Amino acid sequence: MNVRRRFREILAAPGLLLIPGAYDGLSARIIEEQGFQAIVAGGYAAAGSLLGQPDTGQSNMRDFADHYARICAAVEIPVYADGDTGFGGVNNVRQTVKAFEKAGVAAMFFTDQVFPSRCGYLPGKQVVPLEQMLAKVKAALDARADESMMICARTDVFALEGEDAAIARCRAFMEAGADMAKPQGVDTPEGIARVLRDVPGPFIATLSQAAGPNHLSADRLEALGVHAATLPSLTLFAAARAVREVLGALKAARSLSDVQDRLITLDDYYRVVRLDEQLAREAAYDEAAAKLARVAKP
Repeated sequence: MNVRRRFREILAAPGLLLIPGAYDGLSARIIEEQGFQAIVAGGYAAAGSLLGQPDTGQSNMRDFADHYARICAAVEIPVYADGDTGFGGVNNVRQTVKAFEKAGVAAMFFTDQVFPSRCGYLPGKQVVPLEQMLAKVKAALDARADESMMICARTDVFALEGEDAAIARCRAFMEAGADMAKPQGVDTPEGIARVLRDVPGPFIATLSQAAGPNHLSADRLEALGVHAATLPSLTLFAAARAVREVLGALKAARSLSDVQDRLITLDDYYRVVRLDEQLAREAAYDEAAAKLARVAKP
C-alpha cells in the first residue's frame, strides 16, 4: 500500500499510535525494526544531528528535503515530516511541498511562525497574521500532486495569545482545507479535550524532550481520544547520552574491551543495515551478468 494512504489508515485506526522520531536513516531503521508503524522526522532532531545546534531556524528547505529523503529511503513505513514555516511565502511553501513529496514523506506539517522559526517550546516566537497563514495553507494544498499526502497546519499562537486564539486558528486552518490542525503547546488534559471537541480532524499530541520531563502517559492520551503521539526527539536524546557515556568510559579506561558490552554487536549492526540483502543482490546481478556473458560469447 502507498505509504501516504497507509498513514491515513493507521491514524484513523482505534487506539493511540506512537510515532518515534528519527534523526537519520539508521535511527529510522531501528524504529522500523522495533515494530513501530510510523516515524516523525522533525527540525529539532535535524538541527541537532546535522549541525550540532539548537532548533532556531538555521537550516534551509533543501537541507530538510535531502535529510528527509534519506530517512524515507531507509524504511518502508510512513514518515511524518516537519516543514518548518514553509520557508517563506506562498511560493516557498509550494516548493517545500513539492520537494517533500518527491522525498517520499507520507505527511507534513508547517507552522504559522515568522521565518526563521524556532522550536515551539523555546521563548521568543512570533506568528504571522492569520490571513498570511491561510494563504500558505491553500498554496500547500494546491502544490501536492498526491492528495493522499496529509497536510497539517500548526499554530504557535498559544504561547503568545492563549488557548482561545490557538483554537480559533486551528478551526480556520481546517476550514481552509487542511487535513489536520495542531495547536502547539496545548498539552493539558483539559486543553486537549477542548481541541478534540472544537477542532475537526485527527489530533496528534507531542511528547518532546524540549517540553521538559512531565508528559501525559500514552494511556491517558488514549483515554482522552488522542489519535497519535509523536516523540520527535526521543532517539536523539537516547543516542546523545549513549555516545557520551561510552566515550567517557573509554577515556577513563583507555580500553575498548571495557566498553564493548555497551555497543551493538557487529552481527546485529549488519542486520539493521541489511548487509545480507545487499550481498545477495550483488551475487544475483553477478550471476545474471555471467549468464548473459556466456550467451554472448561467439
